[in-house]
Amino acid sequence: MHPDTAMTEASPAASAAPWQSPTLSLDGRVAIVAGAGQTPGPVIGNGRATCVLFARAGAHVVALDRDRASAEETAAMIQAEGGDAEALVADVTEEAALSAAVEAIVARHGRVDVLQNNVGVAYTGGDSALADLDEASFDRVMAINLRGTVMACKHVVPVMRSQGSGVITNISSIAAVVDYKSVTYKTSKAGMIAFSRQLALDCAPDGVRVNAILPGYMDTPMAVDTQARRYGRPREEIAADRDTWSPLRGGMGSAWDVAQASLFLASDAGRFITGVALPVDGGVMARVG
Repeated sequence: MHPDTAMTEASPAASAAPWQSPTLSLDGRVAIVAGAGQTPGPVIGNGRATCVLFARAGAHVVALDRDRASAEETAAMIQAEGGDAEALVADVTEEAALSAAVEAIVARHGRVDVLQNNVGVAYTGGDSALADLDEASFDRVMAINLRGTVMACKHVVPVMRSQGSGVITNISSIAAVVDYKSVTYKTSKAGMIAFSRQLALDCAPDGVRVNAILPGYMDTPMAVDTQARRYGRPREEIAADRDTWSPLRGGMGSAWDVAQASLFLASDAGRFITGVALPVDGGVMARVG
């Protein structure tokens, strides 16, 4: 067999000639994106952008969200482009719902190749600086941001281990590392990095890769429009302020930047990358340390 074609299904790029570049294709793969809907706003959010980009790369996308209408809207956007997607409803704070969702996907498609955990809240979940933080808000945000990710992984990892392959990407934040006053959001996102690294080690012998992405200041509905509503300020003012916080020319990033990094990690191009916490932040993290 010619060396260019000596590739196995279990490890598509393992025996490729060293001069070949792995592709960003997700053809034939089943990808779950938890948090596939989004809060209202004029721009696209991280979960929705990732769903769209995964579908454009050939994946069958399961757009999972607790908001049925928002998940269906994401799936409809993909289908309108000729992509392959379905909407599925589950609240990540309910382990039984996550278990049932994974069982349904495996029953329908026979596998799970990609899991992206994108669900997260801060002030909308009641988070605050320490002096104003109450126990119920802390528990709520931790349940959504961290426990939901852990439980989603709990039910997907056995499927991936049985396949001998799979990719999990957890969306953390630079808030885990930089000066950030919202206690529970910061704590949950720091926990997500630690969890991702440990899970990467646990799953490496089974061919399952696990990474975290740390978005910086992004122009998304959750980041900008939620603040505009909270403070009663025009969106344009909030966005202008945030544009000054990223070192890289052009200001804030967008959800498409997070989606591109997600696609890279999920694809064979990232086949030897696991256990990383990847900043997608326009250089903000370069100021740390």
